[in-house]
Amino acid sequence: MKKFLLGVGLGYVLGTKAGRGRYEQIVRTYRKLADHPMVQGAAGVARAKLGEKFSRGNG
Repeated sequence: MKKFLLGVGLGYVLGTKAGRGRYEQIVRTYRKLADHPMVQGAAGVARAKLGEKFSRGNG
């Protein structure tokens, strides 16, 4: 989550310095990457592993 927030902040700062057009380009690129099936699959695996880790600790 920290990396995500850092990325959003960095995108915002770069976007504001470069102008609205560049900001929109950064946002489009991020969304394209985030929606990629391979990234979605990796995120699902990571969520499952985290879920396993935390469910074992609570049981």
